[in-house]
Amino acid sequence: MPSFFITGTDTSIGKTTVACALLQAANGQGLTTLGIKPIASGCEQTPDGLRNSDALLLQQYSSLKLPYQEVNPITLLEPLSPHLAAKQAGRRLTMNQLVGYTRATLTHRPQFCVVEGAGGWRVPINDREMLSSLPKELNLPVILVVGMRLGCLNHALLSAEAIIKDGLRLAGWVANSIDPQMLAFEDNVATLSHILRAPCLGVLPHQTIANIEQLANCLNLEMLLAKPV
Repeated sequence: MPSFFITGTDTSIGKTTVACALLQAANGQGLTTLGIKPIASGCEQTPDGLRNSDALLLQQYSSLKLPYQEVNPITLLEPLSPHLAAKQAGRRLTMNQLVGYTRATLTHRPQFCVVEGAGGWRVPINDREMLSSLPKELNLPVILVVGMRLGCLNHALLSAEAIIKDGLRLAGWVANSIDPQMLAFEDNVATLSHILRAPCLGVLPHQTIANIEQLANCLNLEMLLAKPV
């Protein structure tokens, strides 16, 4: 059951777009798929309760159709860091909660699974614990989404350094073009390809509205499905 944790170099960097494109690519190979968003802040109140647009997209592109509460067990209203959004909601989050919820959803045993984080790698969930402990507890290899814009080299290299320092395998990274005016785009991708100790899984073109089916064709799923040497 190949499962991966999706993180990014920042918030609003394209984690959900990449996660859904990976799910779509796996769907195209006939695999059973599942996307999980264990914690989401910035939710909207609906007749069915709090709902997060990213989690709904993961649910849409998963071939295993689970109840929303299993896809996104912790929902927070305010678009803030999880620990602040939880504080405003009068809740206290713990890593034990997140690990328990995520493990329970993983018992459905999809053939391909992505677990999407929140924000970047170091995101607090309370005064002492970071969300980066979740993939560590679950022993999930990590996919890093790099938002290609000025400053991305520093953000990507520091994120990769922290992931490896935490004892996790960086399974690959994706270059996501979020700034269509970025200078020396190809040179920056080449620099990251040279320095990062992980394969580039694909380069996503800039799209105002993401076409997940099209973007799925830009990703090399075989690199993820192959057993690491």
